Amino acid sequence: MVAAWLKIEIQEVKAPPTPKKQRPHRQNVFSKHQNASAADVLTGLRNFARGSYVLTILQRDIRDLANLGDVAAVPRLLSVVAARAGGLLNFADLSRTVALPQTTLKRYFALLEATFLVQLLRPWARNLGKRVIQTPKVYVNDSGLLAYLQGVTIERLKAEGNLAGALLENFAVMELRKQSAWSATQPELFFWRTASGQEVDMVLEDRAGRVVGVEIKASATLGRNDVRGLQALASAAGKNWVRGVVLYAGAETIPFGRNLHGVPFGRLWSE
Repeated sequence: MVAAWLKIEIQEVKAPPTPKKQRPHRQNVFSKHQNASAADVLTGLRNFARGSYVLTILQRDIRDLANLGDVAAVPRLLSVVAARAGGLLNFADLSRTVALPQTTLKRYFALLEATFLVQLLRPWARNLGKRVIQTPKVYVNDSGLLAYLQGVTIERLKAEGNLAGALLENFAVMELRKQSAWSATQPELFFWRTASGQEVDMVLEDRAGRVVGVEIKASATLGRNDVRGLQALASAAGKNWVRGVVLYAGAETIPFGRNLHGVPFGRLWSE
């Protein structure tokens, strides 16, 4: 799917027909295999052995990588980062919350990256220099681990629907990053945010500079407001714009305009 999104030919492709007799509902993402995010996320949510997995990684692998003065601070840092997954990485705020000097905290955070527990997503900008100096977002590599660290269960997801947003965003970002690694296109992944508040969850850019925007929504319905960020990104990308996609928890592919569609999460795994 990642490679397909960056093919110029898709500009003229119409939305595929919608399967019949599927009732859109946000819980489908967490209960039906056809939305494959459900299967993977639920596997993680049900696997509470991940707690021991985390401790093994943190206490063995990280201890072997560096001489830590406070081994217990690293799991604490990971838990705080998990609570802010999908947010901007703010070392000053993390330092206050975890009660560590910034120099120590940055060293511990680098170890979380080195052991593939967290990943950064950098901002997209037309100016390549700004991509380096602007603040990145942080995500947890394993969405099941994220759910464990956030204390999310199937029951809580059903009772507190607002918990789904950050978890699904983290899952989609990690899935697209995984797919981009093996795709022929191998796009770079970013997010986009302006000073005026316009925002897109993910930006895929290939070596030719072609751009695809991806928004991630936990809701089962979409409206025009859900594509405003993508429309703004299209203007910013200019002639390099290819298309915009809103991944959401409904069952229908919804056209919002030329090269702008709402797409069920399950399309992540189809051509």
